[in-house]
Amino acid sequence: MNFNINEFYPQIIATILAIIITIIIKYASKGIISKLSEVSEKAENRRRIITKYIDWMIYTLFIVSLLGIWGIDTKNVVTYITSILAFIGVALFAQWSVLSNITAGIVMFFSFPYKIGDTIKIEDKDFPIEAQIEDIKAFHTILITSEGTKVTYPNNLFLQKAVVIVKSS
Repeated sequence: MNFNINEFYPQIIATILAIIITIIIKYASKGIISKLSEVSEKAENRRRIITKYIDWMIYTLFIVSLLGIWGIDTKNVVTYITSILAFIGVALFAQWSVLSNITAGIVMFFSFPYKIGDTIKIEDKDFPIEAQIEDIKAFHTILITSEGTKVTYPNNLFLQKAVVIVKSS
């Protein structure tokens, strides 16, 4: 069997370029997210979560580009990925609140006017609450009432309810 590396130079060069571009995009996005979190005074754990989400998207695009560069038959790969995504979609549809809380967590990172330490009032007909924001997680926000009760409030409800800042930290 004769192996000639010269045949693979275009793929090798394209792979090296894809690696370099991926690294540049990864660090540029990390820098942008860090600047946004500093400007809007976001907590470190929130910045890490958003960075992790964006890193996963970048790595997925990198892998897809490598498949194209090396000429791997994407028909079977796409069928496999589509099957997995359909399964995940059905599972998340059954647990729609998980997906909506993840999405709300991302939206809240970029456009959430409240920060840790703020005292807020959630205008809810059935369960109105006034509390201080203790922590903001990917799926929920932890609130402490004036009586000291710890309340875990789903992030998707923050986007659905009227929230008033009583006291800004």
